Amino acid sequence: MDVLAIISIVLAYLIGSISFSYLIARWVKGVDIRDHGSGNAGATNTLRLLGKGPAIAVLILDALKGVLAIYTTFLLVGNDPIVLALSGMLAIFGHNWPIFLRFRGGKGVATTIGVVVSLMFYAGLISGIIAILLIVITRFVSLGSLVFTVGLPFAVLALQGHYPEPYLWLSFVIAILAIVRHKRNIKSLFQGTERKIGQREGEK
Repeated sequence: MDVLAIISIVLAYLIGSISFSYLIARWVKGVDIRDHGSGNAGATNTLRLLGKGPAIAVLILDALKGVLAIYTTFLLVGNDPIVLALSGMLAIFGHNWPIFLRFRGGKGVATTIGVVVSLMFYAGLISGIIAILLIVITRFVSLGSLVFTVGLPFAVLALQGHYPEPYLWLSFVIAILAIVRHKRNIKSLFQGTERKIGQREGEK
């Protein structure tokens, strides 16, 4: 792996480490979002704490981090599937474990969307449509996020031959990361205590 490839991967991690939910919560309300609600630095917790406008801004900006990480890598090293896949993975790692916030970040779903749209658009579209339908029906964002990420490798396999092998392995890493980061949500879903979208602390 050459120097430009290493630089692009490091840059992807640093881009992913920019926490827009943290910055917007500081700017709008003067608080650390990680000390409120679920403690997660992401769009869903921003919705609970700050409302729809800031949450939509966080969702879009976090997704754009994934796009920017991939685009930067493409500019530096070209269409190298291995380096692009590594950069996508490191951008998600950066969101989940940001160096700027002592490695305490979010769950990486929005950034994952940006990475997937950039590298595996049609596979992401398939799993994304199913996930959105589930969120609309159940109002569980966590369930939709899990279906999107865990379903991604199956969508990539269904489009076998359309994507290079490193993208398939990236999709498996994305699925595992999502399960690890959503352990508490999975437990709450089984226990019937998971909060629905727009539902605040203490509401039934």
